[in-house]
Amino acid sequence: MSTAAADMLARVFACIDNTTLNATDNEATVEAFCRYTRSLALADGTTVAAVCVYPRFVNVAKRALEGSGIAVASVAGAFPHGQLPIELKVAEVRYATEQGADEVDVVLSRGLLLAGDDDKVRREVELMKQACRDRRLKVILETGELPSPTLVERAARLAIDGGADFIKTSTGKSGTGATPEAAATMLRAVAGCGRTVGFKAAGGIRTPEAALQYAHLAADIVGDAYLAPGTFRIGSSSLTDILFAALGQPGR
Repeated sequence: MSTAAADMLARVFACIDNTTLNATDNEATVEAFCRYTRSLALADGTTVAAVCVYPRFVNVAKRALEGSGIAVASVAGAFPHGQLPIELKVAEVRYATEQGADEVDVVLSRGLLLAGDDDKVRREVELMKQACRDRRLKVILETGELPSPTLVERAARLAIDGGADFIKTSTGKSGTGATPEAAATMLRAVAGCGRTVGFKAAGGIRTPEAALQYAHLAADIVGDAYLAPGTFRIGSSSLTDILFAALGQPGR
């Protein structure tokens, strides 16, 4: 591997949200996952950006990751489908933050979007951002369920207008995850929005080559400085080990 490729992979590694969102998760498995994740430090001490868990495990993750510098992210807002009244979505976001989540990943109401109710879509994001307070809010568009680039762009702009700190491609729970085409549309919306908004690619990103494709895309559209944990993330449940091994570190 060339030095340039290794350097880029190390930058991507620092931007990973290492994710466990399984029906079989429990306190013991989440604690073990977090302790293992914090052990995956590169030679210079670089770790992944965050661990992403269900709301009920936020406090477990906070304890296991204390002092590591790794953030705790929680899904919320009726993940992965978003089909709850907004007051219940807001309550779940508030619960996650009260448990100590540093970041909250919520889902955009695709049904409202497809029905053309843009004001309600934007307002839901606004209310979840208010519940999130000073924590980072990532809004998942689930682009695989949006049948055109025009809809992806509209969803991105509504999420941004509602106060999203990040926009994210996918939940990883539907048939279609991240695609370069959807990512490019989202990144162009970010580049033209007039404020700093992050981008997260998630869903089916399992190889270093795929991760690099999204990193280069973001750098080309928004700029090389964008490739930092504060503005760029990749969500994965399997990529972390692969990148760790690719960078010359012992795997699990």
